[in-house]
Amino acid sequence: MNINALLDFILVGTHSGLGKASRASGIPKATLSRRIAELEDQLGVRLIERSARGLKLTEAGEALISRTEGPLSEVTEAMTAAGEGVSTPRGRLRVAAPILFSQLAMGRIGAEFCAAYPDVFIEVVSEDRRVDLVEEQFDVAIRINPSPDSSLVGRCFAKDRLVVVAAPEMLRPEPGAISAVPAIVTSTFQPTHWSLDGGQLVLEPIPKMQFSSLLMVRDAAIAGGGAALIPQSIAWNQLSRGELVQWGTVADAEPALWVLHTSRRLAAPKVRAFVDFMCDRYSDMSLVLRG
Repeated sequence: MNINALLDFILVGTHSGLGKASRASGIPKATLSRRIAELEDQLGVRLIERSARGLKLTEAGEALISRTEGPLSEVTEAMTAAGEGVSTPRGRLRVAAPILFSQLAMGRIGAEFCAAYPDVFIEVVSEDRRVDLVEEQFDVAIRINPSPDSSLVGRCFAKDRLVVVAAPEMLRPEPGAISAVPAIVTSTFQPTHWSLDGGQLVLEPIPKMQFSSLLMVRDAAIAGGGAALIPQSIAWNQLSRGELVQWGTVADAEPALWVLHTSRRLAAPKVRAFVDFMCDRYSDMSLVLRG
């Protein structure tokens, strides 16, 4: 198969037309059209439907692009790096990250990373759902306590703790029997008990408010709305200023953040650089987010 014909087909498909692809690449329209026709002959299928209204990908054409665009992009990057005799990180780096971590940290991280690697353009997409790195064309994903996935590899770069906090004026129950307390919870709250410091204090949270954001939960706790179970990292400043007090740490609940990428044998230089950057930035594994 002619690799140039495949690259030209992807170029035309992603630009939705010969004219736009020609202007973007400088390749004559006639050359693009001829190479696509040759590719169709080799495969024995129609990849593009041609009409007076323009070009439209067939089902076979869409399937071919979805399966080859990402890998071919990596091959092109690798060939460029080899030809230049360097492995300098460059190109677009797409990162999927949890919404809370993105809001509190990824702005600074993105700026610092681009300052260190000026040939990289970073795009961060805030998603709490589990994205498919291959299908959605992400280079890396940051995940909290990821489940084992044979298609992904990566490194844990930071750890957090879950703590119960409340406003200073709210009295902490004494250890002993299970204590019911007014609580501020998230929309994923399930009826449970909060066992603190190895079971020394057990609380029964009685939900009084519910929010979809942990930042709102934290702010409601500062305002005296009740006790809240939140990551220690987002309460760090408020605890140090005395706006909140910490009642205890939840045992066996340590959120760990990982930076993951697909388990291909050779990761792109930009991916390796980002993984190393995240691990170096949190070298002590402490996740202190300053909002």
